[in-house]
Amino acid sequence: AKTKQYAISMRLRKKVEMLFAHLKRILGLGRLRLRGPFGANDEFLLVATAQNLRKLAKIFPAPQQMRTA
Repeated sequence: AKTKQYAISMRLRKKVEMLFAHLKRILGLGRLRLRGPFGANDEFLLVATAQNLRKLAKIFPAPQQMRTA
């Protein structure tokens, strides 16, 4: 646990764990609503897409419209 590789592994794991925590707490994926493996897969893909769109919206903000007085 005191190696450099372990520290790198923990840093990468934290990134993934934070994404799943965000999915569960903020986007409401604590419980799947669709039945079966295909439904669960579809629901997870939709929520992951929403999470990625939120990230993109932070990187590329919407252009501001000019006001005319």
